[in-house]
Amino acid sequence: MSNWAAILAGGSGTRFWPLSTAARPKQMLPLAGPAPLIRQTTDRLGGLIEPARTLIVTSQSLVDQTRRLLPTIPPENVLGEPQPASTAPALAWATSVAGKRDSEATVLSLHADWFVGDDAEFRKTALRALEVARRHDALVTVGIEPTRPDTGYGYIVPGEDLGGDARRVREFVEKPDVDQAERLIAAGALWNSGLFTWTAERFFAETRSVAPELAPHLDLLEAGNVAEFFASVTPIAVDVSHFERSQRVACVPGRFPWDDVGTWAALGRVRDEDPAGNVLVGDVFQRQSDGCVVWADDETVVLDGVSDLVVVRANGVTLVTTRRRSTQLKDLLSELPEQIRRLTE
Repeated sequence: MSNWAAILAGGSGTRFWPLSTAARPKQMLPLAGPAPLIRQTTDRLGGLIEPARTLIVTSQSLVDQTRRLLPTIPPENVLGEPQPASTAPALAWATSVAGKRDSEATVLSLHADWFVGDDAEFRKTALRALEVARRHDALVTVGIEPTRPDTGYGYIVPGEDLGGDARRVREFVEKPDVDQAERLIAAGALWNSGLFTWTAERFFAETRSVAPELAPHLDLLEAGNVAEFFASVTPIAVDVSHFERSQRVACVPGRFPWDDVGTWAALGRVRDEDPAGNVLVGDVFQRQSDGCVVWADDETVVLDGVSDLVVVRANGVTLVTTRRRSTQLKDLLSELPEQIRRLTE
């Protein structure tokens, strides 16, 4: 049996505006270090899954750019979605490709835009999850041990012991409030990272059993009619279509530092801070300022006596907001005049 990777690398470029754009979204940016997140992701698989068995699912408009960024990945392994349809159809396509090339494929599904603080521990955990998927013929999710009662993440409630550190999943709880998150953590719940594994055979068996949004259209995928498959399915996340419905879901714990780097404020968790708690990237000077996140992509930024701000200078636009309000960036973008949004297209 061979291990395969399916890396989800689409994205609309909204959460890190004005630096990120539809033409250069989050996974293409060096948010967590000197290399783009997508390059860090593929490098992290080194020694675990060969480039020849690594599939990248991205938007059609990003195929060429992705291939340039990832020269070790065979060009035919970069799959351009005909249209966006969320993660379940994308992963069905990638799993179909893996299964056609290798009838005994076991697939590791991951996102291209995560921060992982310990690559060796990540590979150890991923290998364990792949093994559990085969041994127990299950869909497997990796649960991250929480470091805070984060309300932006889904939580996994483990159930029956399967041996070693593997457990059945009793329940998924999506984005609880703070009090509920604290209770879940106290009871041993884990963050649902979105790092999944399955055999191709089990994935499609569960698709036919619990995912009516996809099941009637699998013959199109089998016949290679990818565009028609994407046009026919109902868009849905694989978390909902498979993991929340299937009775064959297991979890293993992940003990590596992990973050989905969801907002500008999150850079404080994945990049080094100065003694005043500032994250400063680019040509930045600060005096008597603390708790700020500043990204100066094309001009100098000077801070003086301010706290808890996010300041981004990129693509001819300057964004100034607070760390707290940076979580509402999508709402801001929906209200911006078209002439401002057009500046970063």
